[in-house]
Amino acid sequence: MNVLTQLEPQNVFSFFEQMCAIPHGSGNTKAISDWCAAFARERNLEYHQDADNNIIIIKEATPGYEQAEPVILQGHLDMVCEKESGCTKNMEKEGLDLEIDGDFIRAKGTTLGGDDGIAVAMALAVLDANDIAHPRVEAVFTTDEEIGLLGASSLDASPLKGRKMINIDSEVEGIFTVSCAGGNTTTCTLPLCRSAFSGCTLRVTVGGLTGGHSGTEIDKGRANANMLMGRVLQTIAARTELRLLAVNGGLKNNAIPVESVACIVVENETKAHDAIIEITQALQAEYHLTDPALFVSAQSEEAAQNPLDAETTDKVLCMLTCLPNGIQAMSADIPGLVQTSLNLGILTTAEEELCAVFSLRSSFDSQKEMLKNRITCLMTQLGGHVEFEGDYTGWQYQEHSPLRELMAEVFEDQYGKAPQIEAIHAGLECGLFAGKIPGLDCISIGPNLMEIHTPRERMSISSVQRVWRFLTEVLKRSK
Repeated sequence: MNVLTQLEPQNVFSFFEQMCAIPHGSGNTKAISDWCAAFARERNLEYHQDADNNIIIIKEATPGYEQAEPVILQGHLDMVCEKESGCTKNMEKEGLDLEIDGDFIRAKGTTLGGDDGIAVAMALAVLDANDIAHPRVEAVFTTDEEIGLLGASSLDASPLKGRKMINIDSEVEGIFTVSCAGGNTTTCTLPLCRSAFSGCTLRVTVGGLTGGHSGTEIDKGRANANMLMGRVLQTIAARTELRLLAVNGGLKNNAIPVESVACIVVENETKAHDAIIEITQALQAEYHLTDPALFVSAQSEEAAQNPLDAETTDKVLCMLTCLPNGIQAMSADIPGLVQTSLNLGILTTAEEELCAVFSLRSSFDSQKEMLKNRITCLMTQLGGHVEFEGDYTGWQYQEHSPLRELMAEVFEDQYGKAPQIEAIHAGLECGLFAGKIPGLDCISIGPNLMEIHTPRERMSISSVQRVWRFLTEVLKRSK
């Protein structure tokens, strides 16, 4: 690729570009994990690689730092794979096409994977260097973070001696993240019954939405394509008899879906189109600022199978109308912090069942349980069932943090101002590590990454350079 070769620091951007050449979406991390293992072997570094492709690489302290406390550098290997409409790249088999646009690195037509490839690149650059003073460094690269922190959940932390951890999975330079929400992946399944129905078959699309990360951007008021599809179908059903064939939308449970497609059979095509015009105007008025490109379209097509019967169609429309979505509560303690939310990220229809997959988050385990019960009650009444996977607790703020004090001191020296100390609604692996490593002192940082989890994702070059200088100085002063 050699797109980033002229950028400094060369090692950081070189390792990042090498990562981008290796497909590493969630669930597809064996190759990238093996690449990290080969890196360790080539440098005679101790490493531990497990069956879930998590990998720990250890480099002993440089001279003069032998008595210093070890420092854990942590990030995740997997990325969210999203593409622009019409992009033909196979992200399971092909590397990314990087480009530089002023101060930004982006990938043509796809997500970039700066979340969290830049953490891996920085940690590898530390492990590779001979001119950076540091204590024992324990680099921990987990897998499948983006689909429920699965790698961190299964990781054996026994090789780790460190009790100070720098997680490099935040997206705004100058912010020290010190707390995050817990969450889970919630899957609602509804059995389907089909029967013949005579009418006109339409392919209805809700698209053009902005999308984004369901943790960091759930408070932006952006539309969720799957939830809007429920409103569209309800509007059509109020005008003419309707049967649903299938509805599918979204690719990742933690990404706000930008498109949802439903195939329906309607008794009166004219009334259906009139209803679509009506709801389109309403939705475009509601979301003209957050989703200016929103559209609803309908095209005729041939039905490939029988639609759902009337009762099952009603149940699906009820699901898409009544299942909760978006912000459920704001924090009373921290102004502006989302406390509890959920995102209907994936909607799929098979021959005999429909699945709705949510990313559910809350700073309070009690509210997380409340939402689980609420969803279960609705699905039970509809004759469906619910499964909860990847449940993880939140990461609580620590009043006393020597690591935070050191990092704040370095930050003020380099930036001439104090860092922002914040809690976030998105999930981070720090909470799981705190549960595995008693007394863990942890801070999350990162360079400026914009619009992650979308094909518009971009990473600031100058921000990476500043964060790299900051990180290496923190290691130097960790004596």
